[in-house]
Amino acid sequence: MKRIISIVAALCCMFGFRFLPALPGMSASAMQVLGIFIGALILWLTISIDWPSLLCLAALSLVPELTMNMVLTHSLGKSTVAFLLFTFMCTYAISTTSFIKRCAIMFITGPLARRGAWYFLISYCAAVLIIGLFMSPTVLFVIYLPILNAICEELKLRQEDKLANALIMGQLFSCAISCGMTPIAHVFSIMAMGFYHTATGKAVSYASYMGFAIPVGLLTFLVMILFFRFILRPDMSSVRNLNMDALRGTVAKADKKEKIILVIFFSVVALWVIPEFLKNLLPTFAGFMKKQGTAFPPLLGAVLLCMLTIDGKPLMNFKEMMQKGVEWGSIMMAGSTLAIGMAMTNADIGLTAWISDAIKPMFALVSPFVLVVIFAAWAAIMTNLASNMVTVTVVCAVAIPICSATGGLISTPAVAMIVGMLGGYAFATPPAHPNVALAIGSGWTKTSQVAAYGSALIAVSIIISTFIGYPLARALMGM
Repeated sequence: MKRIISIVAALCCMFGFRFLPALPGMSASAMQVLGIFIGALILWLTISIDWPSLLCLAALSLVPELTMNMVLTHSLGKSTVAFLLFTFMCTYAISTTSFIKRCAIMFITGPLARRGAWYFLISYCAAVLIIGLFMSPTVLFVIYLPILNAICEELKLRQEDKLANALIMGQLFSCAISCGMTPIAHVFSIMAMGFYHTATGKAVSYASYMGFAIPVGLLTFLVMILFFRFILRPDMSSVRNLNMDALRGTVAKADKKEKIILVIFFSVVALWVIPEFLKNLLPTFAGFMKKQGTAFPPLLGAVLLCMLTIDGKPLMNFKEMMQKGVEWGSIMMAGSTLAIGMAMTNADIGLTAWISDAIKPMFALVSPFVLVVIFAAWAAIMTNLASNMVTVTVVCAVAIPICSATGGLISTPAVAMIVGMLGGYAFATPPAHPNVALAIGSGWTKTSQVAAYGSALIAVSIIISTFIGYPLARALMGM
């Protein structure tokens, strides 16, 4: 019954809004686009993100100012969708190796971790944070769970032991924080970049994004450790019983196949980041890479993974990568949200202009900085109560035209990128992200505990993002 009600309500919004009396100053097509947006939100929040995204594309094609070809060109035909597809293929190749587990074990059994119990906990969480810079948070969390279970069993920990609580929450929070720190294999920041590019025709570079998102993430991570140290205060005495040498012995050495996969993957990462720093030294190369766009490096990586062979077998099987490595639901939703962004910013439809005119009176009552705080808080809170992708879509759809209408008083790219970053900071409630449910289901923490510490960290992330992240982003990205 819930499913039927959701579908009927969504269909009424998508196909009925055009026939309602338009709001003052709004065209019938703008009402139709608004109804499609609301209907898609209903389905995304209550049912799923995959087939409702396809329905959204079909509904947009019925807007008089748009055509099916226009909708497809600005959705599944956008380079953002190709970027996600090729990146999922490359990151899947990494997940099939023992590299992630090897890195994790190296961190938690290294010289720093051996210096003391707190160094061990920090190393454990830092390993998740660093590896998560270029890995899907869900894949990373699942890979890490057996390591966590082995450590807790070795230390004879129980659910009520605060050290076990700190380990699982540190793993959960660090996965989410790292997701917001880079656009590599992370959908939410890429979506925000796509929305901003669709609305303004301007692009945000990976280097500029990471220039503000990494410091914000590191500060949030530091506060998380302080929460554990001075509020949770786990008993760390059992750490000295951990057999680190035995833990190291559980990981096999890298073989030739894994080494080649790693070289290909990190070459892809280098082609994303390095050209921005070489534009003065190697302007021709930097210009070429900028012209090719962000989808070009992972495309090369995917081709090499399928083309190169070891002992007569390709490094990766194309069919396997497409079936197991690509998150098709995310790709479909990314495409549909880009199309909605195109429709909302279409000058003939006029929805963005109507929104801008409607909210201009707010500028006389609210300072620009307060608006930045509002958008950051909205993104951080909503992403912990609903879908991350829906959060980024909704907040960007409202924030970008409002910020653009301020005439430079608010940096539009800075706010959009903060929304994309905080869209990944999902760690307080089970609806926020599958990792939260996995953490609670592991038996090493409780829902109430995750909600309490997660909510505190949300508040911290909002403060850091607005007082430190926004000025940094504005300096790097301008208006």
